[in-house]
Amino acid sequence: MPAQAGILLFRPTIAPMKNALVLAAALLAGAGVAAQEPQTDLPRVRLSAGMHQIDAQVAHTPDQRATGLMYRKQMPQNEGMLFAFEEPGVQCFWMKNTLLPLTAAFVADDGEIVNLADMKPQTTDGHCSKRPVRYVLEMNQGWFAKRNIKAGFRLAGEPFRR
Repeated sequence: MPAQAGILLFRPTIAPMKNALVLAAALLAGAGVAAQEPQTDLPRVRLSAGMHQIDAQVAHTPDQRATGLMYRKQMPQNEGMLFAFEEPGVQCFWMKNTLLPLTAAFVADDGEIVNLADMKPQTTDGHCSKRPVRYVLEMNQGWFAKRNIKAGFRLAGEPFRR
């Protein structure tokens, strides 16, 4: 008899747990749909590369960084996205669900471009910084090359003033 009582006491707790799991799955499915929209409402910062101005959206949080420029079909020429990390580290990027060809500039705390990587849309190839960096600036592919900006060049702007 005690075993049956234990079963009876346990069964009512299964239904609420099952309902919670169904609700969680529905919320996650809904989040997947929302994630397929490009993020265009992030805070912005003005950067400069010599005489060239950059209007960069800033991705600070893990979710913002994970979505990045995914699903964007176009981006103005002098616009980009600055990925800001809490600590310097070897940062690696890929282009899954990213429709635009981009160049990633891996940037040190002082604004120095450590290295650049051209990245093909919708690929999972890894593109990494050659040494630990806190920032990665993604721009339309060719933006840096057209302006003769290479590794060693120093960007300016609020994030790099320490």
